[in-house]
Amino acid sequence: MMKLLPKLLLLLLLAFPATILMNGPLVAAQDATEDEEAADEVTAEDEDDEAEVEDDENTELTEEKEEEEEEASSGEMKASPNADTTILFVKGDDFPANNIVKFLVGFSNKGSEEFVVESLDASFRYPQDFQFYIQNFTALQLGTVVPGQRQATFEYSFIPAEPMGGRPFGLVINLNYKDNSGNVFQDAVFNQTVTITEREDGLDGETIFMYVFLSGLGLLVVVGLHQLLESRKRRRPAAKVEMGTASHNDVDMSWIPQETLNQINKASPRRSPRKRAQKRSAGSDE
Repeated sequence: MMKLLPKLLLLLLLAFPATILMNGPLVAAQDATEDEEAADEVTAEDEDDEAEVEDDENTELTEEKEEEEEEASSGEMKASPNADTTILFVKGDDFPANNIVKFLVGFSNKGSEEFVVESLDASFRYPQDFQFYIQNFTALQLGTVVPGQRQATFEYSFIPAEPMGGRPFGLVINLNYKDNSGNVFQDAVFNQTVTITEREDGLDGETIFMYVFLSGLGLLVVVGLHQLLESRKRRRPAAKVEMGTASHNDVDMSWIPQETLNQINKASPRRSPRKRAQKRSAGSDE
């Protein structure tokens, strides 16, 4: 047993360094593997970000193409880059109901080719959706030729309906024209929300009805007061008047001087009260 102990110690001394040398490369290999995996993950994330950016760009391009296709399919016309338009409302930005609204549209041809201005139209739209028409006015047919570097002015007027007073509406004014090549253009000269005001002058049906109602109510009040006063008068008792016992014919004229009585008799053709009294007394004696 004592002989085998030195051999075992020698084997242990030989085996321990070998174990350390074998574990070292394994740990280094594991670290290298972990670094490679982290690098691969970073590369994959970068590739994912680039793919997302490319997808966003492709999506934007697709949306733009779809919008262009929708505009082309819907037949929506645009203004020519060689033309410019302006608008001026004669009475300002006031749109009274049931009254004439007049405006002027200026057309400038900035190009060398001539344009043919065909028509001018206006319409009221629903303010939340301009595709919904509320009131469409008659288009003004023009057929005016505007040469290059020239200008033209057009006048248009319309009357908002009376029930539209006091509410907002979308006002759209379009100028339609074309060039010599047959290309048709449309310029939205005015495309905003406006408020239709109510007319203050004149009497409408509601005002007339209110006046008639108030007049009838006042008449009923007067008649009611008159009836009340009449009923109170009827309920009052009649005033009693006490009559004296002396007769009106027995008038004592003795206290009046004779001269005064003579003047009274001369001034009045009637008989004096004294003579009437004497005649009555004489007739009673008989």
